[in-house]
Amino acid sequence: MDFKLTEEHLMIRDAARDFAKTELLPGVIERDEKQEFPRELVKKMGDLGFLGMMASPEYGGGGMDTISYVLAMEEISKIDASASVMISVNNSLVCWGLDSFGNEEQKKKYLSKLTTGEKLGAFCLSEPEAGSDATSQRTTAIDKGDHYIINGTKNWITNGSTADYYLVIAQTDKEKKHKGINAFIVEKDSEGFEIGPKEQKLGIRGSDTHSLNFNDVKVPKENRIGEDGFGFKFAMKTLSGGRIGIAAQALGIAAGAYELAKDYSKQRKAFGTEICNHQAIAFKLADMHTTIEASRHMVMKAAWDKDQGQNYDLSGAMAKLYASKTAMDVTVEAVQVHGGNGFVKEYHVERLMRDAKITQIYEGTSEIQKIVISRSILKD
Repeated sequence: MDFKLTEEHLMIRDAARDFAKTELLPGVIERDEKQEFPRELVKKMGDLGFLGMMASPEYGGGGMDTISYVLAMEEISKIDASASVMISVNNSLVCWGLDSFGNEEQKKKYLSKLTTGEKLGAFCLSEPEAGSDATSQRTTAIDKGDHYIINGTKNWITNGSTADYYLVIAQTDKEKKHKGINAFIVEKDSEGFEIGPKEQKLGIRGSDTHSLNFNDVKVPKENRIGEDGFGFKFAMKTLSGGRIGIAAQALGIAAGAYELAKDYSKQRKAFGTEICNHQAIAFKLADMHTTIEASRHMVMKAAWDKDQGQNYDLSGAMAKLYASKTAMDVTVEAVQVHGGNGFVKEYHVERLMRDAKITQIYEGTSEIQKIVISRSILKD
């Protein structure tokens, strides 16, 4: 087993760390309060190659491995999880999905713009009654010969109002159940497409989250991804990789909070000495560091499995389950280490604690990960 990162990996990690500290840290509290993320920062992420890291170079992507991607995700998530979820959606779900399953025309028309940050993508699966139960799609796509007519509502969509292209999962044939589901590329200016209210969220408040409405939206048949009925499989394959990205996000949130808590413990004094010298605080830091390192190994293992062409359903699910729990546990303890200051925005840990919770929910709740894990370990 070789746990060393390559020079390229280190360069990518350092570039992401530098971008996070110099570009994202200034204004991160204000963006959280105002629930906004400036488009110019999205463009900078695109210019640095963070929005199409794993996509093919011929379509403007970086052609990087998954390990490079999770390294960047961790560093950016330490500072701003709202920025990292944009990176995750555009990379793991939109670009990877199109690169892996789109046809040549779709890649030339859409993927080449998404990888560079010229355009931004969104992934539309969740509905009011189809979150964890992805088979219960109420959004319909009726086949009209040379086009489809889409009707329905999608909820909790990241990049909801800022995206240009939307990958929409919809039911074409209810009789076929999940085998009658398709995936479509819908452009923002399509007639009948409406952006609903912005969600007022607990965390990742800088991320642009909306509900979307489709009212007789006409989508040309050439915008269907894959063969008829491929939509559910497309969503599951894409989300399986997406879990690795969110696991890396959770890892980054935890690591960011831990670093803040450790630094604070070396400065804050109580009872005549720095609080890190008190066993109660030292043991907290020991537990935080241990679970973060365990999470990091699990995330890297899942990324390695994906890069090696091995099945990563199990390792990805385990990484997300464990890292997201670590994110919650560590951020809560980081607030505790800070004491009263932990409850104050300027110390950042309260925001990281709020951001951590969503990692246990989106791209498959922790309960769904346990279903994936249990089915995998019991099938043999």
